[in-house]
Amino acid sequence: MQESLNSKQSLINALKECGAVRFGDFTLASGKKSSYYVDIKKASTDPVTLKKIAREASTVIRGMHADAVGGVVLGSVPLATAVSLESGLPLVLIRKSDKSYGTGGRFVGDVREGSRIVLLEDVTTSGGSVSDAIKAIRSEGAIVEAVVTVVDRESGASENLDSMDVRLIPLVRAGELVSSSQ
Repeated sequence: MQESLNSKQSLINALKECGAVRFGDFTLASGKKSSYYVDIKKASTDPVTLKKIAREASTVIRGMHADAVGGVVLGSVPLATAVSLESGLPLVLIRKSDKSYGTGGRFVGDVREGSRIVLLEDVTTSGGSVSDAIKAIRSEGAIVEAVVTVVDRESGASENLDSMDVRLIPLVRAGELVSSSQ
């Protein structure tokens, strides 16, 4: 238990040190106002922080009997790639819509009927974008039972995913980021 608390605090510290967490007045993509902003792109472009994220996520995924890890293009690609490398699981990338040129399709990687895919997200708010990816994966007959997110803003994603029988597993909750800064 102490080890997981230490690793969580280490991840929180790394997120702050790389500049991924900022405090002030921000308008989110949803139009809502927030006193803090989480820019996971700062973390996913910092090799030390990205490695911490990959290790933490891989530890969580290890007991899930997953066949692959996946991420929604573009924000989750570095995270899912790092977790794929750390865990040794194949990578699946999910486009927001079908590609109409080249080989086409919505997926990069192998999505087969019955395969178990754990999705990675950078930041979850309502869970809308990852919900679309879950529906697309399930339409191919594959199984998604969990989404691992680096930061959950605690704004409805857990409840929305729960209604789809998908468990949201945050590495860090927004409340933990904010409370550790005060």
